[in-house]
Amino acid sequence: MFTSLLPAYKPLLRTLDIKPFHEQGRAYWHLSDPLRLSEHALLLPEHWGALLSFCNGKHDVQTINRLLRAQYGVTMSVAQTQEVINALDQACMLENDRSLAARRQAAAAFRNLPFRPPALAGGAYPAEPESLRRMLDNYLAAAKELPAAASDGTPTTYRGLLSPHIDYARGGAVYADVWQEAALAAQAADLVIIFGTDHYGNDPFTLTRQHYATPYGVLPTALPVVDALAETIGAEAAYAGELRHRNEHSLELVAIWLHHMRNGQPCAVVPILTGGFHHFIYNGAQPIHDTLIQDVLKTLAAHCQQRNVLIVASGDLAHVGPAFGGRALNAVSRERLQHDDEKLLAQMQQGDANGFFEEIRRVKDGNNVCGVSPIYLTMRLLEALNGSVRGAQVAYATCPADAQNTSVVTVGGVLFH
Repeated sequence: MFTSLLPAYKPLLRTLDIKPFHEQGRAYWHLSDPLRLSEHALLLPEHWGALLSFCNGKHDVQTINRLLRAQYGVTMSVAQTQEVINALDQACMLENDRSLAARRQAAAAFRNLPFRPPALAGGAYPAEPESLRRMLDNYLAAAKELPAAASDGTPTTYRGLLSPHIDYARGGAVYADVWQEAALAAQAADLVIIFGTDHYGNDPFTLTRQHYATPYGVLPTALPVVDALAETIGAEAAYAGELRHRNEHSLELVAIWLHHMRNGQPCAVVPILTGGFHHFIYNGAQPIHDTLIQDVLKTLAAHCQQRNVLIVASGDLAHVGPAFGGRALNAVSRERLQHDDEKLLAQMQQGDANGFFEEIRRVKDGNNVCGVSPIYLTMRLLEALNGSVRGAQVAYATCPADAQNTSVVTVGGVLFH
């Protein structure tokens, strides 16, 4: 039975998806839980949205009411504020005993599954394998032809790649360009390490021992590698956010293409969610100086010996405009954005991880590049394995991110050799 929280309770909001929503001429904020601890979503009237900013674990109901009036001119009764906080609690959207119990139950259920089910099947892509195959083959049929060998006729051997993780409807052409060129590497691989952006957590590395299923079958997770990484990271830290694997699209949408290019044949994968590098942007350090990152790369490199390894960075580039809290793009800002992306892609082609990160630092990640850590870690691991790395850009696209075309997501495809 649902019990209301006491007025003295100081609510702390969990990480949520919060998006504008309109219904019957009224504006709301749509609140949903990316971990799906509860299936409930909430609609909060737009003018009450400021209430959420005070759910930081520091204020009780009375204080939140006073702050709303004093700072935003929003008048709510104490009863209304209490009602909103109780609804957030019931939907497991607050950090407290209720959501902790729900998280533990959900994590246990996830770990007891035979594999991680494809969360986006039937929505972002067809759940039926033949329909999925036709869709991806159509993208591949339209992909541009690229030279398969160097100028001296030597076949190009790719050891890594940057793939988008945007939805296929917008990024399908870029996926096809990069994965078609990487087809032989994907087919030859007996171990694929995938670094994917963790959109809802900031833990440096988040692991799972679950196998990754696609409509084509199951890609088995390389448990010895994952177990070695967990020992390096510390099991508690490595699995603290494991539940985020359940719905995170950055790994799933890339795993689909990997499995497709292998004609449905399985291979061992190491799915790793990686948090942001924002603290490095401001402390002046290079990520490679971090002891944990060094140790993780050493562990991975040790398990790559005598293997046909493919390393995949699952990351998009810029996220700019009103849809991401920024200004509407115009011709000048679009040109500047493309120029910034070109600098990032140039550093990838040079295989310069330091230079890549310095470009991110130069603009203080003002373009919201969500593939920073996967790209950086991919280049660093390839460098550890081969001594040096070079990249070849094969695709780039600017994708609309709102109906007004004032917000965009940019994506690129790079092959590393």
